Amino acid sequence: MLPIRDNVRSRSFPIVNWGLIVVSVLVFLLEQAIEFGVGGGAFQRFLTLFGLVPSNFSLLNPLSYISVFSSMFLHGGWFHLISNMWILYIFGDNVEDRMGSLRYLVFYLASGVAAGMTHVIFASGSSLPTIGASGAIAGILGAYMILYPRARVVTLIPLFIFPWFIEIPALFYLGIWFLTQISSGLLSIGAMMPFGGIAWWAHIGGFVFGLLLVRFFARRPQVYTHWQPEDYWSA
Repeated sequence: MLPIRDNVRSRSFPIVNWGLIVVSVLVFLLEQAIEFGVGGGAFQRFLTLFGLVPSNFSLLNPLSYISVFSSMFLHGGWFHLISNMWILYIFGDNVEDRMGSLRYLVFYLASGVAAGMTHVIFASGSSLPTIGASGAIAGILGAYMILYPRARVVTLIPLFIFPWFIEIPALFYLGIWFLTQISSGLLSIGAMMPFGGIAWWAHIGGFVFGLLLVRFFARRPQVYTHWQPEDYWSA
């Protein structure tokens, strides 16, 4: 199911949300320059240095903490980048609207940290770098589920060769998404790179963080305004 848009209008310009998107795109362009300009070996070293490698993580190593944050802004391909940024674009503006820009930025980064630490716990023996924003974005989805349970998400469902657009309650859409992460995460336990290397537990950790801590960050009253008609872990 591909979300197209939600029906909740942001009351303010989501400057941080757009900033996160722009920074992620610029970092990806840097990745492309390294991979195709310098070479694949340099690119792999770059991912190992700035991606989150569970087996290398140490609470006593300051560089480990840097990788937790830097890994949020790395992506493994155009599809990985675009899919993450599209989800952030749809859901992030409303969460920023409720939290305010500074609290939203802190919340996003904290969600990414929670996601990364969850992945380290469940894939502690993996030497593959974990990259991607979706752990942090999962925290945004968890927050959105609490803040806008009555919102609706216009969703594209491929029906054979015909596109089918349907409005789905956000509570249902995000609930189904979370259940797929849980089921995939349980199946992935014990595997080093299951299902193409997707870091399911990073998604779960970020989402649960968003669910539990959103109320500490959200300060603005809720108002509904409707629209008018691989070789790395991916997170």
